[in-house]
Amino acid sequence: VCFIPGGLDCSISFVSHLLGKVCVHGRQKEILGVLVPHLTDLTKSDCIWQRICWRLVECVPDRWMEAVVLGFVQRAPGADVLSRLLGNLVVKNKKAQFVVTQKMLLLQYGHTTAVLQNLLGYLSLDSLRRTLLLRVLQELLETWSSSSAVKHSPAEQQLYISKAILICLSHLKEPEIESCRQELLTSMMEGVKCHLDSSLPQLRRLGMVVAESISSKINSEGPVLKFEYEEDDETRELKSLLVQTPPFCVVPSLLDDDRSEKAGAALPLVPESNEKPHPAAPVMPDEELDAELDSDDDLTPYDMSEDKELKIKTPAYIRDCIEVLTGSRAEDMDKWEATVKALESLVRKNPAATREVSVELAKILLHLEEKTCIEGFMELRQRAQVAVLTTDPIPVAKYLTSQFYSLNYSLRQRMDILDVLVLAAQELSCPKFHGKTKHSGAQKPCIQLLPGNDSSKDWRRIVDERIKSKTRRFDMGRSHVELASCPNAFNSVAGHFFFPLIQHFDRPLTTFDLLGEDHLVLGRLVHTLAILMYLAVNTVAVTAMGKALLEFVWALRFHTDSYVRQGLLSCISSLLLSVPTERILADMTEELLETQSWLGDVMEKDPDGDCRRLALQNLLLMENLKKKLEAVPS
Repeated sequence: VCFIPGGLDCSISFVSHLLGKVCVHGRQKEILGVLVPHLTDLTKSDCIWQRICWRLVECVPDRWMEAVVLGFVQRAPGADVLSRLLGNLVVKNKKAQFVVTQKMLLLQYGHTTAVLQNLLGYLSLDSLRRTLLLRVLQELLETWSSSSAVKHSPAEQQLYISKAILICLSHLKEPEIESCRQELLTSMMEGVKCHLDSSLPQLRRLGMVVAESISSKINSEGPVLKFEYEEDDETRELKSLLVQTPPFCVVPSLLDDDRSEKAGAALPLVPESNEKPHPAAPVMPDEELDAELDSDDDLTPYDMSEDKELKIKTPAYIRDCIEVLTGSRAEDMDKWEATVKALESLVRKNPAATREVSVELAKILLHLEEKTCIEGFMELRQRAQVAVLTTDPIPVAKYLTSQFYSLNYSLRQRMDILDVLVLAAQELSCPKFHGKTKHSGAQKPCIQLLPGNDSSKDWRRIVDERIKSKTRRFDMGRSHVELASCPNAFNSVAGHFFFPLIQHFDRPLTTFDLLGEDHLVLGRLVHTLAILMYLAVNTVAVTAMGKALLEFVWALRFHTDSYVRQGLLSCISSLLLSVPTERILADMTEELLETQSWLGDVMEKDPDGDCRRLALQNLLLMENLKKKLEAVPS
């Protein structure tokens, strides 16, 4: 550090220009990694050095200001240090104000939580800057509560904005909360609605956590919002941001030895081991009174050693099961439980009897509600529905697909129909396993569906495994279970599962609008169609299914919900993997060329990372088809 003798004035604008030039050319880490620690030490107790530092950053030209400010924010060890280094730069310089209050918070989302805490803590440490903090909070809440932003922004940006909101809330004082209480309440109500409408569990959980935090701030002494959700590391981190951290972080281990004696002296109420506890005089009469009242101990218990539990007889016939499930007598509850548990095996053992009443039984199971607290009721009911559907596929599939678009069904029942169709289609299309093992280089994927899971990753696993199975690998292979040679039972019924589901998606009902507010069910429908398309490989109807599915995807390709778009891209993958290459090249060449252009746009511009990944995967598959097309002689 150079000192100027004699108290002469000097200008540091040249140093400011040099600093800005170095930072904007990518050497930000090298120069500020050395400069910031030195300035931090020099400005601790010297106000002149503070003024020099303020002047240094104020003289940086606007075209280089962003790189300098960003470097200081990222490398300052805390908000108090950043306040000493930058002063009121954001108040004096419009460019710095834009970078701090707009660009780093609303236009970027790659900064760490520590950077956010530095940035917002800096705005809160001076009365002139606190007005900017309140304005930043208002703009963050406007973005958080905007339905358009929730639909079109990636989940990572939503998480980043949520963190910034919670950090801002942690810095608010009671008078400030009182002055903007109504704005906070309005934003909270609008924002939580937008997030709960999302199909992505992460966004729904973000909305719940932020709404709970805002509610606890504006109603510190009254009732607050409370949601039910499963906590994870992300949720716990968000909640911890609401508690303001002290500006000086002290390592506890350094002070344990010094404070242990003081802590022990400050707690004289804890009795020593050699001290006798004070007799609790009022406790004794209470114990005696309890002993007198508990006079049942004198009664002689009945001898129940030879008692046997009554065994409930399970129905032996399908029609008996129908009578029990539709009965309403309270004394038949034990028999009802036994029937629910035994229904699946009974259906599979009696296929002929099941076919006589298959549609009636499917209707009963679709509307069946839990009358008693039976463990695994939803799974037992679903397995029974799958057993009925696989036993008599065509009439039951016709009934279920017709009910999917009928009135007076809940969204849960409609999604149950989709789950049952998928699981039954998988059972019909997959051959049974034998005990033999053999070596083979071509590995067949073992597909497992997780019914009831809203995550699109579980649905897309099927397509990913199919792609892996088509990849040529030069190795010795591994032993795996040999598949039985048996006909594909899904071949003759695939159209009954698929086409009724794809026909009426654009016809809104009074209580059901797939293209409107019920986009969660639309997402599940799209993923179901992708799976049915995959399972229809080598079937007679696969080409017609592929053409219909391509038209369906093209109609919905610009849907605003990312979960729906992920399903549409999975449909393209299933189509490319299931439809024979010669049929694709003969019947769908023009459509696929248009689809290829759309996939390129998705890969470059879609805000959702999973959509971009799926689009790239589809483009790679289409590149293989293009090579085959070029190889075909004209």
